[in-house]
Amino acid sequence: MSETPNVTNNTAAGRFEIRTASGIAVLNYRPSGDALDLVHTEVPASLEGHGYGTALVEAALAHARREHLKVVPTCPFVKAYIERHPDAAALVART
Repeated sequence: MSETPNVTNNTAAGRFEIRTASGIAVLNYRPSGDALDLVHTEVPASLEGHGYGTALVEAALAHARREHLKVVPTCPFVKAYIERHPDAAALVART
């Protein structure tokens, strides 16, 4: 991926999206009080390994920061991202 993809927040569907000619990459979420439960990331096979999943997670975390929300990293991809980026750990909801 040579440029940053356009990530949109489709609140009606409860997901962050990147629309491409190859399909839609999504990060599904569920609002839960003052937190977003980041449930599942899915990227079309032809786009895997090109940074689309990372772009979705970064958009979700940026949204959480702007809206003063915590995140629940239910999705293994999101959890792994947060483990690799300690600055994002402050956003994780404490249970």
